[in-house]
Amino acid sequence: MFIYDFRKTRQGERDGQTDLDYTVRILLYSIIFLLSIFGNTMIILVLILNKRLRTVTNSFLLSLALSDLMVAIFCMPFTLIPNLLGDFIFGEAMCKITAYFMGISVSVSTFSLVAIAIERYSAICNPLKSRVWQTRSHAYRVIAATWLLSIVIMIPYPVYNLLSPFQRLDKRTAHNCRLTWPSKEVQQAWYVFLLFILFFLPGVVMVIAYGLISRELYRGIQFEMNQLKETKAHTNGAVALTNHQYDDSDGCYLQVSKRRNTMEMSTLTPSASAKLDRARSNASESKLVAKKRVIRMLIVIVVMFFVCWMPIYTVNTWRAFDNMAATRRLSGAPISFIHLLSYTSACVNPLVYCFMNKRFRKASLTTFSRCLRPLGVFKDLEEEPGAMGTSLSKFSYTTVSTVGPP
Repeated sequence: MFIYDFRKTRQGERDGQTDLDYTVRILLYSIIFLLSIFGNTMIILVLILNKRLRTVTNSFLLSLALSDLMVAIFCMPFTLIPNLLGDFIFGEAMCKITAYFMGISVSVSTFSLVAIAIERYSAICNPLKSRVWQTRSHAYRVIAATWLLSIVIMIPYPVYNLLSPFQRLDKRTAHNCRLTWPSKEVQQAWYVFLLFILFFLPGVVMVIAYGLISRELYRGIQFEMNQLKETKAHTNGAVALTNHQYDDSDGCYLQVSKRRNTMEMSTLTPSASAKLDRARSNASESKLVAKKRVIRMLIVIVVMFFVCWMPIYTVNTWRAFDNMAATRRLSGAPISFIHLLSYTSACVNPLVYCFMNKRFRKASLTTFSRCLRPLGVFKDLEEEPGAMGTSLSKFSYTTVSTVGPP
């Protein structure tokens, strides 16, 4: 998606840069590439092979993993290699194809993050209303719409992306793979459009959605703190234990205390009452810790989005309005590291959204062990209840639980 001019020879670049620059770039790109490939491939396999993980949120995570895998395959090698060589050596057909798939993968990844944020907001802040429409069929329609929208939006890349020759300082002919627009105004409008639809608007939606979720969780924190105070101050057993318990609870729902009609705590012995008080206190403390953990993870998600994508969209917009100055200042290592920063999201997303979740890690270990066993054993494990932790249903806060560590 981000193709730029190579106006220097490799030797010319080495005049101002050391071999260490190239070594560091290759090493970092290789690490990010391998982590992205491994992490997203693992997510795709786990979500496809485990029926218990086929939830609404995980449908979006599957789309996100697929788009991030495309980012790794189509963006990283075709950015690093031409940057190091100062020449696009893959031919005109690959120039158009790679640019098109770069654009599609980046836009689908961004739209998936927005869809996940909206889905989480609905599940947390409007749980009753969200039950009506938050189904897997609805998620599939949204995912199909994001892919179709991305395919349509990025059509200018195969149309206007051209392989143009230029003469390097050593008198050899090299090639640029870059967008050749009909006019400068069209180029500027295109990059402003990308800045708005793939960075500014998604960023605003994520900030608002996760901000409202954090506010809801903060209210839950206040509730749990009040419950802890009541538990510690409780001496006569007048307060009833919370009636609702969720096996998959991660402290992200606000549990409202209700009185039991079947048994009053006043009828319990002092030792039994003390045990119930301790159990209630431990449950409240666990929920409190979980809510704080989720809020921190939501902040990480928003910060990582802006850290990864703000530099590249800023640079692209700068190039649209002052190409000479941007190319002169950013050619070589600077633009390469800026690209790498944006591609880092492809390996960060699996960590933040999946592998920091205890249930997903269990499912990953189960899937990996299945791959090493005969098909007969695989079938037995597939049907074995409890072979892995059950996934959260769409009615019991699937969304925030996937971002918190155990």
